[in-house]
Amino acid sequence: MSDKKLDFMDEVVNKEGMSRRDALKFMGISPIAASVIASTGSGSITSAEASSAKGKIVIVGGGAGGIMAMARLHSALANPDITLIAPNEKHLYQPGQVFMAAGEYTFEDIVKDNKDFIPDDVNWIKDEVKTFDPDNNKLITRDGQEISYDYLVVATGLQYHYEWIEGLTPDMIGKNGISSVYLNDPEAGTADGGSITWDWFNELKDAAKEGKNPKVICTQPATPIKCGGAPQKILYLSDDYLKQDGLTADFTFATNGSKLFGVPAVNKTLEDEVQPRYGNITNKFKHNLVAIDAEKKVATFEHKYEIQGEYDEDLEEYDVIKKNERVEMPYDFIHVVPPMAGVDAVANSKLAWQKGSGKGWLEVDQYTLQHRRYKNVYGIGDICGVPKGKTGGSARHHGPIMVANLLATMEGKEPKEQFDGYTVCPLKTQYGKIILAEFNYKGAAPSFPLAVGEQRWIWWAFDLYMLKPMYWYLMMRGLM
Repeated sequence: MSDKKLDFMDEVVNKEGMSRRDALKFMGISPIAASVIASTGSGSITSAEASSAKGKIVIVGGGAGGIMAMARLHSALANPDITLIAPNEKHLYQPGQVFMAAGEYTFEDIVKDNKDFIPDDVNWIKDEVKTFDPDNNKLITRDGQEISYDYLVVATGLQYHYEWIEGLTPDMIGKNGISSVYLNDPEAGTADGGSITWDWFNELKDAAKEGKNPKVICTQPATPIKCGGAPQKILYLSDDYLKQDGLTADFTFATNGSKLFGVPAVNKTLEDEVQPRYGNITNKFKHNLVAIDAEKKVATFEHKYEIQGEYDEDLEEYDVIKKNERVEMPYDFIHVVPPMAGVDAVANSKLAWQKGSGKGWLEVDQYTLQHRRYKNVYGIGDICGVPKGKTGGSARHHGPIMVANLLATMEGKEPKEQFDGYTVCPLKTQYGKIILAEFNYKGAAPSFPLAVGEQRWIWWAFDLYMLKPMYWYLMMRGLM
């Protein structure tokens, strides 16, 4: 190891209270090392260990989940028969859009060609699925091609519904003070939301410089979303961007939730340290954005709450009265996180949960990731209707579990591997500081023996400099 890397490691040890062993583990994957590992072409399964199971596997989706599933299955099978259905020739490193918004990345930093990850012997159909027919083990593409399968992996991801907000359409993002870091088009290979939000940061700063004390709203919707902490990342980074120049604005965080974060240790740090540091943030809980008047710059929220009613002597308790009101808030700048849902092809098929909170999402067992009714179907990534896990980190943990269980199914065995609900959110609380919120179905689940709720410089360095090359050279090649 070079002296420079050792010096950096010692800085990590001294600054973060991390053991030297964990620091070595942390520093062990560099872009160079990752490139070397990737160039070997060897995965975690050798040719001698590869399964001889046979069957036509169709993978639907060419994002993180689909490519990871394809790479792992390709190396796990001695004679893989894999068809990938994905329209996107470009692959976006979607977590990088927040760093684009903060001015740390450009679009060129987060895009590569999907062909770089797809082996020549994989049948790549550059289309998307229009209809699933799991009763007959087939599907129909947008162009009308009928494709049969023995085994199906659904990795379609989710879709954004800006239009569910009255008065808002995607083409309005970037105008009249409206921004959304999520805005992208994977099929076209664009990620306009990142660059638009960086412009929004700077327009906000210009307004603050003029002494206008601009009103800023950051929203979080009532639906499940890709990375539950992302709305607050924009909130804190944009506020810190002003703070660096001694500027301020009037920030409101409007969320349909009842607290800042579901993990108690993380929530406590946000309440006790992060928001008091800024001193200019008002939280509006149980407020869901339902309409925008872009010309008047007024956002309308649905506010649901409960009040105490009359005392019931028979039950010896007070009645609870549910209230629902619409609240208008004027703004100068607003960052919108759109409502999200499963893609239509899944939501409108028998593959989806038909009722309950999971309606429209892929109906898989939360542990095995196998479909609950169609045993030759598995899921990976954001489309899965499970309690946790709409992050790239979750998809990475889905990968080995899903592949092992699918191979077991192909070999006539019962799936035994279990996904524990692992989810990770690098919650950016300011430039240079991140809370690495790792949790699973049971609660906090840190990978390192460090307090899960603490803000740390090392996680910023990891996220900004190391995670992206790990994603390209290891995760997308099925090597981790």
